[in-house]
Amino acid sequence: MTHQHHSPAPGAPTAGSELSLAQKASLTSGAGDFVTQAAGDVPAVSMSDGPHGLRLPKEQGDGGQVDLHSAAPATCFPPAVALGSSWDPQLAGRVAAAIAAEARAHGVHVVLGPGINIKRSPLCGRNFEYFSEDPLVTAEVGGAMVRGLQEAGVGAALKHYAANNQETDRMRVSADIDERPLREIYLRAFERIVRRDRPWSVMSAYNAVNGVPLSENHRLLTDILRAEWGFDGVVMSDWGAVRDRVPALRAGLDLQMPGTGGRTDAEVVAAVESGALDAGALDRSVARLALFARRATAADGAGAGEVSYEAHHELARTAAERCVVLLKNDGELLPLAPDSGTVAVIGELARTPRFQGAGSSQVTPTRLDVPLDCLNAAADGASVTFAAGYALPGSDADTDTAEDLVEEAERLAAGSDTVLLFLGLPAQDESEGFDRDHIDLPEAQVRLLERVVAVNPRVVVVLSNGGVVRTAPWHDRVPALVEGWLLGQGGGAALAGVLFGSVNPSGRLAETIPLRLEDSPSHLSFPGEEGHVRYGEGVFVGYRGYDRRRTEVAFPFGHGLSYTTFTYSALTVLPAADGARLDVRVRVANTGQWAGREVVQIYSRGPAGSRVARPERELRGFASLELAPGEEGEACVSVDRADLAHYSEREAKWRVAGGVHHFEAAASSRDIRLTVPVTLDGDPSGILLTGRHTLAEWLEHPVGGPLLAEAFARGRTDESAGAMADPVMRRFLAGIPLDVIADFPQSSVGPEDVITLSAKVAAEAAGGEPPTDDE
Repeated sequence: MTHQHHSPAPGAPTAGSELSLAQKASLTSGAGDFVTQAAGDVPAVSMSDGPHGLRLPKEQGDGGQVDLHSAAPATCFPPAVALGSSWDPQLAGRVAAAIAAEARAHGVHVVLGPGINIKRSPLCGRNFEYFSEDPLVTAEVGGAMVRGLQEAGVGAALKHYAANNQETDRMRVSADIDERPLREIYLRAFERIVRRDRPWSVMSAYNAVNGVPLSENHRLLTDILRAEWGFDGVVMSDWGAVRDRVPALRAGLDLQMPGTGGRTDAEVVAAVESGALDAGALDRSVARLALFARRATAADGAGAGEVSYEAHHELARTAAERCVVLLKNDGELLPLAPDSGTVAVIGELARTPRFQGAGSSQVTPTRLDVPLDCLNAAADGASVTFAAGYALPGSDADTDTAEDLVEEAERLAAGSDTVLLFLGLPAQDESEGFDRDHIDLPEAQVRLLERVVAVNPRVVVVLSNGGVVRTAPWHDRVPALVEGWLLGQGGGAALAGVLFGSVNPSGRLAETIPLRLEDSPSHLSFPGEEGHVRYGEGVFVGYRGYDRRRTEVAFPFGHGLSYTTFTYSALTVLPAADGARLDVRVRVANTGQWAGREVVQIYSRGPAGSRVARPERELRGFASLELAPGEEGEACVSVDRADLAHYSEREAKWRVAGGVHHFEAAASSRDIRLTVPVTLDGDPSGILLTGRHTLAEWLEHPVGGPLLAEAFARGRTDESAGAMADPVMRRFLAGIPLDVIADFPQSSVGPEDVITLSAKVAAEAAGGEPPTDDE
């Protein structure tokens, strides 16, 4: 369902009209680091970083400045990299509601999140804050967080709008993107959430798009966000992103954060007084800010309610359990029985876990489940021993000590029945503010793995990482591999549950794990140069690119194993009566011995022969089923017909191609279980043919094709008939504009015919004749 909400029209009465010019200007910038200005009857709004838990820095002195290095405790839930792998919007909503409860308890009105940028490259240093390489997964999980926050009375700040897909030169770089990938990939999750979930605010990004900084980008902030999508909330800047306050206001940016001590407020006042800035533009921003402030503070007098941090920790643990992805389990090495002999836990990350990323989203947890402690507790009858194996950066270990650690681990592995080897990225390798140079594990950890596998083949590797790491070629040498991501403060217990079998893993990859960094579709155009990054891969981001190029990958998008097995049957796709959606249903049976959750993924492939470059398949929806052994259920997914459209740059609109679309029920983008063809009528063509269009474009056009064929038949000569009958000549002529063909002496259609035909096409196309092709 689409909600349309529009900003006050120019000249309409605006809230705050009784304010002075200086007061109005003050409302459009912060009063401090994380608080807005109050003026007249417009209250101040308190904000906090908090995509996966509140960062609650302490105020220092007057003016709202805060100490970013000292924060009060809050529940640290799984970051977006993990939560995206849950493929569980309902769970994301529960997490967001808990964050909202803590926010209200601390007097926070708006949480700065979720971040819904697309994982264009595995090198992005901030990928741990983003959900997926796919806009649908991003929109469904991110949108659930928006709803969870706002239904609990706390505002969301959807970020970072838009195309903020790298940290290199992030304050200045221009993301140079063609219109189609911009619309289909980088704006699509924003559009879906804005239209459906109505966030109270959107945060504009640091970067520029096609040379225009986001904070001054009228097309993105006003033409698309407000006029097309109906956004009625506040657009705030990322912290320090505003370059020039006056053109930013003119473009549709309502709030500069943080405050500048009144310096840029004075610039706004001077611009209005001189006529350089229309007073109506300021009034419209003030009206939106007043509504935002009253909405955000509406619950202030109602009391915050008591927060159970113990219950929130249990939710953090439950969420983490859903996020763990079992990548590999040869010989059913996992789960381990509680009394499974001797278990060697190797790797400092088991004792000193990474559970979140670095930067603005960092949370001080209320408590922390340490994997090693939790494994000891879960191993009822097993003997658990530990060796560090390696030192984390920043420790005092020298080269000799490092070798001692490896030898100790090697001895322990050799004398144990099973090894749980914890590997991953140190905090220094990934953070907001910089991108990674590679996707490899630290060399010392890979050497440790080789030494351990040489003395004990029963090795389970458990990964801790915020960005994808390369698992090739070593993943072939270990029978079991668990992707643990960064799991928040309950991650230790979640991993112990998965490893010892009290939890059946059901996480699915929300991004592809490549065999090599060089295989990434964006590799040759990341992170750009001289202030520009060209999005040369177009719409072929993530699995769309890997699958289209038939590139072998380590583990595909959507992949994840279970301790049980599932079979699919009876896939049906039925258009709804109104034609606005398609109802997809598939039967799923649990054919194994464990109760488990299956994430059913629905993809579609567009009609064959398209002249528009299309991905091999695209995710259209997903649903999950929890089934006991032997139980069967039905997964139901509703696909909006509009979601099957591609964006036509030539027509400047979305178009559903007519023809046969194939719908697929799958367990990953490369594990297709069932396929059903569905024939759909296409959308009317917006192309008005002229003589400059090619013969092929004329013949394929639903209106122009029959008209031209008729004209050829009327004026046919033996020579022209022979040319059109010859397949080589037809192919030769296909790419030639019709007005050029009309000038050929032997052509059966002359220049005057082209003019007449073009007029007929314009007249008939105005009647909305449906096309049957992809153009």
